[in-house]
Amino acid sequence: MTGFVSLVGAGPGDPELLTLKAVRRLRAAHLVLYDALVGPELIAFAPSAQRFCVGKRAGRKSISQSTIERLMIRGAQRGKRVVRLKCGDPFILSRGGEEALALRDAGVSFEVVPGVSTAVSAPALAGIPVTYRGIASGFVVVSGHAETAFGPLLDAILPDTATIIVLMGIASRGVLAARLIRRGWRPETPAAVVLAASTPAMRRWSGRLDELGHAPLEAGGGAPGTIVIGDVVGLQALVAGARADTLTASAIAIGR
Repeated sequence: MTGFVSLVGAGPGDPELLTLKAVRRLRAAHLVLYDALVGPELIAFAPSAQRFCVGKRAGRKSISQSTIERLMIRGAQRGKRVVRLKCGDPFILSRGGEEALALRDAGVSFEVVPGVSTAVSAPALAGIPVTYRGIASGFVVVSGHAETAFGPLLDAILPDTATIIVLMGIASRGVLAARLIRRGWRPETPAAVVLAASTPAMRRWSGRLDELGHAPLEAGGGAPGTIVIGDVVGLQALVAGARADTLTASAIAIGR
């Protein structure tokens, strides 16, 4: 008997930003394998399922990707409806593609349920439009966990031609900023960091690109962060509905 796997995007964290299909899949699930950053409010949509955290956090011991794939496959082969609940969208800087191929190779039926990506929702919730007529006609999303990954991509972008959005890049923000400045980006280019987007703990910092590496983010308590670089950051103080949450350090300026 073969079950079914749903690769579900959990969005940025607010349970109200889950899609209707995501909620239906969670309510019908027998087994939920969820990321470390998925909050309990989202897991609560699957009260009758077995639920296991299989997420990875930088610098911490975590379950291997191959083990996650085996758990999904084994659950489906036992006739279970399995939900692999992933932060943001399953196919944006995630391993959803690897998991989909593993399921295909094992002959397991699956679907992808897209989610609201943090790459666009975090800036939006901070009042930053990632595109704006006359300022930025496009945006680039990169992973900031390693310079070998983001370096060649950033080097290919001409200064002031696009908004740059960096996920998983808080620890490398100084290296990233220095590289952009060497490539010709203005030191005063507006930059922002949005921490714990869409949750009650949401905080943000904004300032200049040359200040990004020294931004005092300790008040964020290790929350996941999204970096936004580009002139659109300067619009955040003008956009109606922007939240006023800030980090408490006196050196932080909002909407500078």
